[in-house]
Amino acid sequence: MGLTQMESEENLLNVFLLLLFGSLFTMVGPSAPEEGWQVYSSAQDSEGRCVCTVVAPQQTVCSRDARTKQLRQLLEKVQNMSQSIEVLDQRTQRDLQFVEKMEEQVKGLENKFKQVEDGHESNIARQYKSIKVKMEELRPLIPVLEAYKADALLVRQFKEEVANVTELLGSLQEQMGGLDYQELHGRVMNLEDRLRACMQRLACGKLTGISEPITIKSSGSRFGSWMTDPLAPTGDNRVWYMDGYHNNRFVREYQSMYDFMTTDNFTSHRLPHPWSGTGQVVYNGSIYFNKFQSHTVIKFDFSTSLISRSRQLDFAGYNNMYHYSWGGHSDIDLMVDEGGLWAVYATNQNAGNIVLSQLNPNTLQIIRSWTTNHPKRSAGEAFMICGTLYVTNGYSGGTKVYYAYSTNSSTYEYIDIPLTNKYSHLSMLDYNPRDRALYAWNNGHQVLYNVTLYHIIQ
Repeated sequence: MGLTQMESEENLLNVFLLLLFGSLFTMVGPSAPEEGWQVYSSAQDSEGRCVCTVVAPQQTVCSRDARTKQLRQLLEKVQNMSQSIEVLDQRTQRDLQFVEKMEEQVKGLENKFKQVEDGHESNIARQYKSIKVKMEELRPLIPVLEAYKADALLVRQFKEEVANVTELLGSLQEQMGGLDYQELHGRVMNLEDRLRACMQRLACGKLTGISEPITIKSSGSRFGSWMTDPLAPTGDNRVWYMDGYHNNRFVREYQSMYDFMTTDNFTSHRLPHPWSGTGQVVYNGSIYFNKFQSHTVIKFDFSTSLISRSRQLDFAGYNNMYHYSWGGHSDIDLMVDEGGLWAVYATNQNAGNIVLSQLNPNTLQIIRSWTTNHPKRSAGEAFMICGTLYVTNGYSGGTKVYYAYSTNSSTYEYIDIPLTNKYSHLSMLDYNPRDRALYAWNNGHQVLYNVTLYHIIQ
């Protein structure tokens, strides 16, 4: 139970950091440096500190008035960042207390185990073996706790750096020209090179664990899909619900997760075509789905109630030709991760094995495809995280994630990550990069799983 809570807290913190920095990046994203001062987000310096990155405008003889206005705007943005960091710091400190307590418990258990190990001859063999197994299960938690403590330190240091930038900009606003421009320009440009490394640290990782399921609601038939939009703006927490796997056109829209859990108040959207399978996904205000009895992918815009794009996936099997092992017209599975929109399917050309294609979300054109050696019909379900496809060994009984294909290296590996299949029939399993969670439809139950991602810092 302690491990699950720790994983949940870590996921929530990671999601909060990702949303915070992602929203800042979107709000004041990079433009040409000569257009004005821009706040990017954060970067990691040589000592591991997260600091604010700005890009200064090119200096001109007559730009003082314009720069003064831009500095004032920048100061307001940095002050907004300071408020967000203050909230984040309070949350981090609270979570850090829990982590430190967990660390003490793990290390205490390790010490006790060493004592038992030293005198194991006087202990019952079965008890000794049981303790040893439990200790081995907890041992990998120690470096995770250490990494979390390091991340908490980065947040505090980032808070200090933002405060320093705020003070510097305030002084510069009052005394324009009081600081050597070239020196300031050199300092802030040096930070830009470290921006992406710090952002990537907060964004992606390798799947190492899946929490116990959280049942959100029990509704609908045995098969279906439900989701939230990973690119929805802040405050937009709508839930989308689709019951069944074929010959249905109606999508339910709930205003919030709370409404979805506690009420039956929803808005109904009628699609122009019925969908096939449970591989639909809502992404940036549109729903992407496989048209029934075809290999056509359709993008339907909820704001206009019109099809904005449709395209055939050439050679993709459909109509239960290459479905997941549970059937249900699940030939084409659409999904999203930190890298964008993906399609998972199979073709005769690849002998019925899984083909993974990254799609342009605007045109639905294939950006790039990867062919794997995993039979589509042998897969229970699949989902994408950080450019890696994860496949389960089945949909009922003892389920686990056992196959991973990395698009970054075009290699695969067999893994062993347990997935608690509480209601014994998974018909939908998708990752949401904003929530850092897996959404599942399990035998008429809508379920969430938190995930643990291992970050490797180069």
